Amino acid sequence: MKAVPVSPELIDYVQQQAGPLSPTQRWLIDRTRALGQAFEMQIPPEQGQFLTLLARSIGASRIVEVGTFTGYSTLALAAGLGPEGQVLTCDLSDEWTAVAQEAWREAGVADRIELKLGRAADTLRALPTEPTIDLAFIDADKVGYVEYWELLVPRIRPGGLLLVDNVLYYGDAVSPDAVGNARAIREFNAHVLADDRVESVLLTIADGLTVARKKF
Repeated sequence: MKAVPVSPELIDYVQQQAGPLSPTQRWLIDRTRALGQAFEMQIPPEQGQFLTLLARSIGASRIVEVGTFTGYSTLALAAGLGPEGQVLTCDLSDEWTAVAQEAWREAGVADRIELKLGRAADTLRALPTEPTIDLAFIDADKVGYVEYWELLVPRIRPGGLLLVDNVLYYGDAVSPDAVGNARAIREFNAHVLADDRVESVLLTIADGLTVARKKF
């Protein structure tokens, strides 16, 4: 089986292949790094580029994101929107999303993003039940993943995508004895694998990214 050891040099090389950062992306990375340990929750640039590519490749016009943080992934998703497209993003934090909104304004995409503060599950339940969402991205509290998944899958159009971050959870998800968030992720991964409404693959991008396509 082919596998490449991941070194810091390899990570740098992969990120270089994603292309140069925009001034807004660079500012947002630096601003988020200043938050300290919370910085680890920001997706890396190559993952952002992948989100943009996937959204653009399916002509997404309706995207839902669970977990905004400081808005780097939201920015990436908005960049992949089709004409008149919108991203609905959910979070609990006024502090973190204030940083996000500044970045969105600077990038000129604020009018394409709707931020909902509050419990994401409540926001998702309030959405129309018709399958009109083109793409969903889940990157929030790990114990809530199964609930978010079950609320989103019926609302995704056939052929639409569900993307889920941190599905390796620092590598701890491989352990049958995993506890806490790692156990929640392990249970979520099993849930997705057993879901015949989708076809899915778990990619070793960053901390693990599931890409699932709704079949019907």
